[in-house]
Amino acid sequence: MTIPPQSRLRQEGLYARRSLDAEERAAYSRTITSRFLRSPRFLSARTIACYLSMDDEVDVLPIISRCWAASKPVFLPVTSPGRRLRFVEVLRKTCLRRSGFGLLEPSHGAEIHPLELDTVVVPVVAFDNAHRRIGMGGGYYDTTFSALGRPRAPRRPKLVGVAFECQKVRKIKANPWDIALCDVLTEA
Repeated sequence: MTIPPQSRLRQEGLYARRSLDAEERAAYSRTITSRFLRSPRFLSARTIACYLSMDDEVDVLPIISRCWAASKPVFLPVTSPGRRLRFVEVLRKTCLRRSGFGLLEPSHGAEIHPLELDTVVVPVVAFDNAHRRIGMGGGYYDTTFSALGRPRAPRRPKLVGVAFECQKVRKIKANPWDIALCDVLTEA
């Protein structure tokens, strides 16, 4: 069996995600976020990191809203030099700005070290049954959480991907630096 290169799988995942119509995407997003909010990864977490969705990604705003309602600090990624993410707490009143990648990021706020987070909700372009993930290709999550791939790795955070079932691929050939997810939640 030949495993397609990650660049081709990335294109397939993006195409599949973009092929969903707005109603499907909204309904599937509600199912996915509901599953996450009922999961032990949410219920037992004291600190959660999430992301702000782009147009065709799983809409995770319900997760952020529930964190606020449950008085759980919620953090958003901010891109930094060296392909690293900083995690900044987001409050209802937090001002957001566009990054160089077009992502909305908090302009200021309290920071937490990435390994002090309990759960991180991670965007996904493509994934497989082994919870290997392909993202947009920048390597920010893999670089930031590289300690999770080492011997005697820290026990946290737990990385949970959220994706649409149509983004699932047969197999992803992992690179040595790729960090697998603990779980991937879909609408299926």
